[in-house]
Amino acid sequence: MNDMAKNLILWLVIAAVLLTVFNNFSVENAPQTMNYSQFVEQVQNQQIESVTIDGYTISGERTDGSQFQTIRPAAEDPKLMDDLLAHNVTVVGKKPEEQSLWTRLLIASFPILLILAIFMFFMRQMQGGGAGKGGPMSFGKSKAKLLSQDQIKTTFADVAGCDEAKEEVEELVDFLRDPTKFQRLGGTIPRGVLMVGPPGTGKTLLAKSIAGEAKVPFFSISGSDFVEMFVGVGASRVRDMFEQAKKQAPCIIFIDEIDAVGRSRGAGMGGGNDEREQTLNQLLVEMDGFEANEGIIVIAATNRPDVLDPALLRPGRFDRQVVVPLPDIRGREHILNVHLRKVPLADDVKPSLIARGTPGFSGADLANLVNEAALFAARGNKRLVGMEELEMAKDKIMMGAERRSMVMTEKDKLNTAYHESGHAIIGLVMPEHDPVYKVTIIPRGRALGVTMFLPEEDRYSLSRQQIISQICSLFGGRLAEEMTLGPNGVTTGASNDIKRATELAHNMVAKWGLSDEMGPIMYDEDESHQFLGGPGQGGKLKSGETTTRLDKEVRRIIDDCYAQARQILEDNRDKLDAMAEALVQYETIDADQLKDIMEGRKPRPPKDWEDGSPGGGSPVTGRPESEPSPSDVAEDGDDEDGEKKPSRRPSDPLGGPAGS
Repeated sequence: MNDMAKNLILWLVIAAVLLTVFNNFSVENAPQTMNYSQFVEQVQNQQIESVTIDGYTISGERTDGSQFQTIRPAAEDPKLMDDLLAHNVTVVGKKPEEQSLWTRLLIASFPILLILAIFMFFMRQMQGGGAGKGGPMSFGKSKAKLLSQDQIKTTFADVAGCDEAKEEVEELVDFLRDPTKFQRLGGTIPRGVLMVGPPGTGKTLLAKSIAGEAKVPFFSISGSDFVEMFVGVGASRVRDMFEQAKKQAPCIIFIDEIDAVGRSRGAGMGGGNDEREQTLNQLLVEMDGFEANEGIIVIAATNRPDVLDPALLRPGRFDRQVVVPLPDIRGREHILNVHLRKVPLADDVKPSLIARGTPGFSGADLANLVNEAALFAARGNKRLVGMEELEMAKDKIMMGAERRSMVMTEKDKLNTAYHESGHAIIGLVMPEHDPVYKVTIIPRGRALGVTMFLPEEDRYSLSRQQIISQICSLFGGRLAEEMTLGPNGVTTGASNDIKRATELAHNMVAKWGLSDEMGPIMYDEDESHQFLGGPGQGGKLKSGETTTRLDKEVRRIIDDCYAQARQILEDNRDKLDAMAEALVQYETIDADQLKDIMEGRKPRPPKDWEDGSPGGGSPVTGRPESEPSPSDVAEDGDDEDGEKKPSRRPSDPLGGPAGS
């Protein structure tokens, strides 16, 4: 029943109640009211036919047939009965209403019931809104949602981009279908499987596909569902969850975000009585205790395996870790094919080109890309999703949404154009630098301009030359401003560039051992390791003299890169002016136009440029299959508040996209 029908029924009930009330208190049927003196006078004049006495109220009928009602001033009036009988008035008495036993019991117990209701309400609120399926007294019951084998439609065909992970879990499906195949040889299936990977890579989807392939019940719960304010509730829910699972065996229990309850013990102030630790202890016992849970496979997912308790990861519990990484180019193409099946496609769509242009994207990111493309097509009243919409969606996700309504002065536009041109030229000249994909001075997201550097292939580590090239390109924007506006005209737009360049230089010296002066030693402290002084004693590896040497080496690297970047821009000053001029005219230029500028030719107009109309926007590159498509790291642009804000996927200053 929808809300409109419910509202209609409610108003009908209200109207019926009001109609009934008006009928009961209708003026036409109401008896005439008179004072007690008039009543006595009419009795003495024999104008009253009959009366009914009900406590203080006297009602009756006159000799002419009219009704009346009066209120006597006192409960007892001995002369009244004599007058009534003397004047031949028929007197009718009314028996006082007696309350039934149940009514008196209800009235007497109402305060107690009210107190119990308030208590149960507050108990329900403290237990997070219900405390389980059975009401407030069942908050120790498991909150796991059970999906039967008929409800799960997800299979391995719906999972793409993680072939190695699927191979790891395929034997779980074989075991759930035919356990005797393994038991015949004395083998046992892993009791628990821990899925590890970045957010959005499909860990939950992969776990659900295992249940869908094996056709077994699937219990799903989050790690935070175990923890409550009362000590022991979480442990009770763990026991109840495994009791329910035993009745449904063989089955799968999936615990999402297990790090909420599985963190290492002993780190908190609560000691062994902490609620989270009690819950973790019970989970450890249930997974590998005195009672064997045959046919129950526990699958957990987390993106923070480093914080889990070691007891969870030992053999017999989560003794198998399945890594679900970010997909490579082939995996991204397969994931795109899965999501593109849900939308009507134009003939020009090539998933391979989109996959090559989106390294570092997770499965969730690619699903979002397809959805954004469908929204772009719907806004344009198109019936099919084409390559243009997919490119626009990719640009929106990686660089931010265009803000064409933002008004920029010609001076700000020219300054932004020089800033982004400085980034682009150094990126094009420096060796082993990622190719420049697109340069725009259209405000996107929080940035006033964006220069995108996208690698030609998936990258899992950074070389020393690549880091040096990144530092040089980061200083390109500031140097371009300095060359065109003078030392006093430099803006604050390069603040984030300076921060990222400093982090890269510091990590080269203190973490990655890429400095000849300091050697291959890690000088930075790590939260998970104590080099000196023992655990918890805050030991340090570097002295004050070493810190001074570190700072000098970082400064040397920055100065060398700054000087190298300046020399590149001075040698290519004509190209810097030409690129800034093209940006002011077209607002967005792509790799083809950048190639024209670097080869000394006049840049060709963008593909969507018509009759000199402004807009550049986000042109579709339309590269042939053999030409490398730029992919992944987006350079920052000037932020309107004077800072450089990172775009969607900046290069990781701690070690590149792979997090090395």
